[in-house]
Amino acid sequence: MTTGSRFAFIDESHGGGPGRPERGRGWRRIRVGGSPPPTRQAEWAALLGFVLLPLLAGVSAAIVTVPSVHSWYRTLKMPPGTPPGWLFGPVWTVLYISMGVAAWLVWRRVARIGATPARLRPLRIWGWQVGVNALWSPAFFGLHGVELGLLILVPLVALVGWTVQAFRPVSTVAAWLLVPYFGWVCYATYLNAGLAVLNPLR
Repeated sequence: MTTGSRFAFIDESHGGGPGRPERGRGWRRIRVGGSPPPTRQAEWAALLGFVLLPLLAGVSAAIVTVPSVHSWYRTLKMPPGTPPGWLFGPVWTVLYISMGVAAWLVWRRVARIGATPARLRPLRIWGWQVGVNALWSPAFFGLHGVELGLLILVPLVALVGWTVQAFRPVSTVAAWLLVPYFGWVCYATYLNAGLAVLNPLR
């Protein structure tokens, strides 16, 4: 079984048969070997899945976050530049959607040319950073672990940066869609580090 894809040309004006393309009408490029390209319905279903995955992670995080935001979090000393609490929800919602769209663009490109383990590697890296991202809220808000949250954010910054680099050769648009997310995670790391300094062992 082949893992990649090749293309051949069919001369439909002469009844078919692989050949070499020449000028004129009747030639059609077909895919030979590998899995067939996804249908439009499959592509839309994949988009929904890629967007819902980080959004569901965000909803799970909110369940843990909301009780602490109105109690424990308010007792902490805030570093300079801390935004109002209401801003986090809308920002993360937009970032989760852009994160899902970016992954979908990469998946669609890979699915159309033929998926291989090497071509799917950027999506694996993307999945790792989604998983690490999902750990932060339970650690920081659920366990009230300011230092623990920082220990999660540092590798998350590296993983998001790695994801941007991995996406760039496949889809420049996908890579750029992750840049605001990368910037926000860097900003969140600064805030978490400031909280750790101002609130030792809290």
